[in-house]
Amino acid sequence: MISNAAKILVTGGAGFIGSHLCEALLAEGAEITIIDDFSDYYDPRIKEANIAGFRHRITVVKGDIRDKALVDSLFASTKFDKIFHLAARAGVRPSIADPQLYVSTNVDGTLNLLEGCRTTGVKHFVFASSSSVYGVNKKVPFAEDDPISRTISPYAATKLMGEQLCSNYSHLHGIRCVCLRFFTVYGPRQRPDLAISKFTHQIMADKPIDQYGDGSTARDYTFVEDIVSGVMAAGRYTASDFEIINLGGSAANTLSQLISSIEGILEKKATINYLPDQPGDVPLTFAEVGKAHRLLGYSPSTPLMQGLRRYVDWVNHQMIR
Repeated sequence: MISNAAKILVTGGAGFIGSHLCEALLAEGAEITIIDDFSDYYDPRIKEANIAGFRHRITVVKGDIRDKALVDSLFASTKFDKIFHLAARAGVRPSIADPQLYVSTNVDGTLNLLEGCRTTGVKHFVFASSSSVYGVNKKVPFAEDDPISRTISPYAATKLMGEQLCSNYSHLHGIRCVCLRFFTVYGPRQRPDLAISKFTHQIMADKPIDQYGDGSTARDYTFVEDIVSGVMAAGRYTASDFEIINLGGSAANTLSQLISSIEGILEKKATINYLPDQPGDVPLTFAEVGKAHRLLGYSPSTPLMQGLRRYVDWVNHQMIR
């Protein structure tokens, strides 16, 4: 359990995963501040809706983690016990179009936060990394000690750089850093640009969906509640000063299987627009989660079909509100 009345900073706290994490932290009595830029990457009203149910219970700072003066003032005004750093520019394909934005946000922004920890004595930092760092990994499932010699997108490179900054600050300044490699998170509040969200809404609306490649690419889809359980455990972890840990569903499903599953739940057939493979996309992700189980007690419990049904139920509820 996160200690009662602990002062927590959640970056990206109005986002998909961040808002679920805030709810879990509030349930344990934490005092939460979030920083989120509410950018127009997607409709900011979605983020406002994500936190509407508990906004009165948290402190909301609208701002950019690239703004060092703002980050410094935030750390100066509150003595935080722990940082959960989820804010990032996300997505492989947009990072290819605008790599400088991704480096400035995901690397410089992370550095600003670690500097805030160093100068104010915060000793616990949980960093949201990504399975994208594995690149085209030929060994399956992906394990934390697999050699990483070649990322294939700017997004992946920025996440790997973030892990290395955490390693530096842990070694040099005694900040406990737990880097969590998330594997394709989905569930209620999922960002509208992600595949499960797009497929679900387009099939429901009788619109064609874009399928990149022949459908054989596979992902380790992980339900958001399972991810949050691992993030919360990382916030309690004290056994060592630096760890990199996979958080996945410990299963791989192909794109064709995903589309078929959504079709089955919606009881509607998709019209598919077949497109070439996208640059920067990896052919497979599949998490080895033994380390997460050993160190964090992590045990993903939501099979893909169950999670998809819960997501579709949430979408239907949103549509009738």
